[in-house]
Amino acid sequence: MPEVVAIGETMVVFCPEQSGPLRHVDRFVKRIAGSESNVAIGLSRLGHSAGWISRLGSDELGEYVLREIRAEGIDVSCVVRDDQAQTGLMVKEIHEGRETRVYYYRRDSAASRMSPADLNEEYLARCKFIHLSGVTPALSESCREMVNAAVTLAKAYGVKVSFDPNIRLRLWSVEEARETLLSLIPSADVLLPGLEEAKILTVESDPDRIVDSFLSLGVKIVALKCGEDGCLVADADTRQWVAPFKVRRVVDPIGAGDAFAAGFLAGLLEGRPLKECGRMANAMGALAVTTSGDFEGLPNRSEFGTFMSGQEVVPR
Repeated sequence: MPEVVAIGETMVVFCPEQSGPLRHVDRFVKRIAGSESNVAIGLSRLGHSAGWISRLGSDELGEYVLREIRAEGIDVSCVVRDDQAQTGLMVKEIHEGRETRVYYYRRDSAASRMSPADLNEEYLARCKFIHLSGVTPALSESCREMVNAAVTLAKAYGVKVSFDPNIRLRLWSVEEARETLLSLIPSADVLLPGLEEAKILTVESDPDRIVDSFLSLGVKIVALKCGEDGCLVADADTRQWVAPFKVRRVVDPIGAGDAFAAGFLAGLLEGRPLKECGRMANAMGALAVTTSGDFEGLPNRSEFGTFMSGQEVVPR
């Protein structure tokens, strides 16, 4: 039985082989992208067991997503195939020195049809964590109901809830995001917000005040991602800044937050102190941005240990 079960949509993504407006791009690489499955893959590469729950179209793109995630050692036994809807699609647009843009083609996707009926109660009852993100409730009303049902099941069976707000304003308005996410956050045992989205949710700008706000809602552990400043980790008893890991060059920042979540959850599963969990999270986030793709830069345990220790890799 997986230690962590991640629930959410994974899409096929077409990544351009050259930078510039998509109108001038004629070569793409096919990959997969999904916040929750990225976390599951990161955990699996670090030696932890993970499962993934979602819906995919009964199409070739769905077959591709399923094959790629299964190949990473993720349990996909609870994934539903939908012959009435297609697998979601995303296209990236890269500009040198500027933030990567993404274009979604996911309206009415198979994953947007997820509902409480897709949850296997026995499966969820036996894991240690469920991991959710704010992307899923933004997809549809039935997805929102499913997220609420997953949290209810977790609480009923003593399973911890890991939650990344992951606000995507192309999917909903600030007001709708705040209302929905603030209704979910009090149920989180582990909250993994980025600084900018935390400002939206709390209407605070100071990291300590942000953390205070989330803890006052009932969150047990907060790991606030602060980019180049590292992260601020806190629970009811401790609060510490954790320094970031430096990388020579950022190739692709997308997926760094998911890598951070994987590192932090791995630390918790291993019973490590909160500061060490934050250090593991920062290391995973740093490694993720050194490679193009949502999860391709995630290390195995040996590579992770080498990076954490500061050792140089001998190439030959």
